[in-house]
Amino acid sequence: MEFIKSTKIDFLGKRRPAMIISGLLILAGIISLVVKGGPNYSIDFVGGSEVHVRFNRPAPIDDIRKALGEVDLGSSEIKHFGAEEDILIRVEQQNTEKDITQTILTTLQNKFPELEPTLLSAESVGPKIGKELRVSGILAVLVSLVLILIYIWFRFEFVFGIGAIAALFHDVLITLGLFSLLDYEISLSVVAAFLTIVGYSLNDTIVIFDRIRENIKIKRRETLLNILNLSINQSLSRTIITSLTTLFVVLILFVNGGAVLHTFSFALLVGVIVGTYSSVFIASPVVLEWNNRQGTSQKPGKTSSKKR
Repeated sequence: MEFIKSTKIDFLGKRRPAMIISGLLILAGIISLVVKGGPNYSIDFVGGSEVHVRFNRPAPIDDIRKALGEVDLGSSEIKHFGAEEDILIRVEQQNTEKDITQTILTTLQNKFPELEPTLLSAESVGPKIGKELRVSGILAVLVSLVLILIYIWFRFEFVFGIGAIAALFHDVLITLGLFSLLDYEISLSVVAAFLTIVGYSLNDTIVIFDRIRENIKIKRRETLLNILNLSINQSLSRTIITSLTTLFVVLILFVNGGAVLHTFSFALLVGVIVGTYSSVFIASPVVLEWNNRQGTSQKPGKTSSKKR
């Protein structure tokens, strides 16, 4: 099934404006990360306690903040969690022997007995474990990128691996930058979303690269620029159908998934859009620019096509 037929869009002719836009988005994200001292890590990575409390009716958030401020919780965050009756209290790790969860619950029960506060859940992560998780999360993304480079180098050619990795770095950096600009937390589920973005974007890129390799064999007299444009246009119907179906599912998850899945689904939402864009306007242009800078008329894949 082809959703779009016989398009002749000059995608590579628009590569420079596209790269400028991508560069500006990445730069804005990097500036935000520098100004804010890095990503906004959740307690999964920095250590601390997370307490989820439910009241019998909508809770006065300002009064709760004032009441808990009197018990010296240190650096903390208090906010509604989904329903107006639910409150989420996050407290960074402290060098103290007191039970943070019990202190919070007792304070709320004493201050707001008529609201009948009930403990729904409580989680605690030590600072050492948080640091280990943070390092492991970063390594997971970096190792996956290195393995992807090796795979594409073996499957296609080194220049294609460079194009794919450039697109994946582009996707992760833009998503991470948006998280910083919007002050969203980076949790373990968000790291999982980043890895999902890497896989999704890579799949789309490989489909286009495979078509490029086939066209290089068939259309030997065509320039690489024309072959790249032709291959992207031939893959356009599949790209649009795959992206839209995935986008609809993720959008529903983002709208109706609740507070627990909000950041996870947001990362996937951005990743699907940016991943589709980068497969066309980042990965393939990098292959073209690399070939042009080599100062040779030899197309990628020609020397290796006999071996496969």
